Amino acid sequence: MSARIRAVFEDAGVRGWLHAVALDEPESTVEVDADGMVPLASVYKLPLLTGFCRLVDLGELDPRRRVTLEPSERTAGPTGLSVFADPVTVSLRDLALSMMTVSDNASADALLDIVGLRRLAGMLESFGLRRTWVRRGTAGNLRDLQRRTGTNDPDAALAVLADNDRTDPAGVYEAANASASTAREMTLLLRRLWAGDLLSPEQTEFVKATMHRQLFLHRLASGFPHDEVRVAGKTGTFGALRHEVGVVTLPGGAAFAVAVFTLAARGDFRQPRVDAAIGEAARVAVDLLR
Repeated sequence: MSARIRAVFEDAGVRGWLHAVALDEPESTVEVDADGMVPLASVYKLPLLTGFCRLVDLGELDPRRRVTLEPSERTAGPTGLSVFADPVTVSLRDLALSMMTVSDNASADALLDIVGLRRLAGMLESFGLRRTWVRRGTAGNLRDLQRRTGTNDPDAALAVLADNDRTDPAGVYEAANASASTAREMTLLLRRLWAGDLLSPEQTEFVKATMHRQLFLHRLASGFPHDEVRVAGKTGTFGALRHEVGVVTLPGGAAFAVAVFTLAARGDFRQPRVDAAIGEAARVAVDLLR
């Protein structure tokens, strides 16, 4: 069953990992190296969102609590509060919203500081995610990349990864050095979220609604170019890594959790063939499950 998907990855010039499962029939799966450990890039924001919502349910965090992020303290990034010029005061739940809908690095790192790495690790284990870890936020990833590339700022470090005439720094794409997981564990997390097993009904709905509001439609959603098909997802991008995990819901109500991770042969900032391959691989997987 996986040969067609492997062909999609090969045609796009990527190494790929995939796991897809029908939400109402968890024994029915499509897999391509689904247990391989892969750096998550911004997909780590989904486990972080789940941990944040669990703390809201426990009464340990007030989602309406307001924090002020100063420009000098915010993590660099191309979207959201990362690019704002002035101090911003925002609630925790709106940090989570910006983190997920536009993959806002500043919001994600602020939320991670509040949730805490150790506390998040304990929650992920309690969710049954024993091969998923969040080691650091985006700011930590950028500092590590600057160290590995010998550069002085994040843009210069990322430019090294995008330069196809240079060798990638040792260890930059190794799962042991980053927040990481497997495609299988990401669909497990999605299945449990959609089933309402992990959070209260209110927080479950917040997660679903937030993921449906993601603005990026060039990966998973590109494989289902019809308004009747709903895709709730979270992308991840770092150097040659291009990912998305999400839930695809067809017009009749059948829903499928899909996780697609890729590592491209090139490090260009724009890789439309890889983005399209993620959508195509997801479409093939869903067709096979149907």
